[in-house]
Amino acid sequence: MTEYKLVVVGAGGVGKSALTIQLIQNHFVDEYDPTIEDSYRKQVVIDGETCLLDILDTAGQEEYSAMRDQYMRTGEGFLIVFAIDNMKSFEDIDSYRGQIRRVKDADDIPMLLVGNKIDLPRRDVDQKLASTYAKTHNMPYIETSAKTRQV
Repeated sequence: MTEYKLVVVGAGGVGKSALTIQLIQNHFVDEYDPTIEDSYRKQVVIDGETCLLDILDTAGQEEYSAMRDQYMRTGEGFLIVFAIDNMKSFEDIDSYRGQIRRVKDADDIPMLLVGNKIDLPRRDVDQKLASTYAKTHNMPYIETSAKTRQV
């Protein structure tokens, strides 16, 4: 069975753990409990093939930045998450993307840009801005809500 190592990165509080737990356990975690590092596994079917997702949910807090190189080295695909109600979290994505490219020493690393928290009434990051950023850097962009599962 094919195994894919995915790494979820982004600033603290953007919903990385909530997205991961929603995918793995089908429920929304309401309270914020800063992650240091959690690993999850789930069997899924992709393009008709059963495979195993090995998902590493990482720390967004700056004090854990030294650990980033280590887990980025092992990742095969990356979800770069920001919160649509937090412009600073969007501004941070460039440094995550740059760090991934530096650590992997490659340009063609599978990355997905994820704008989370679309269920919230306030939006600080315009959809067009995020979409243009993703297009410029050759990565797909989706908006979602870990809470409501909307895409």
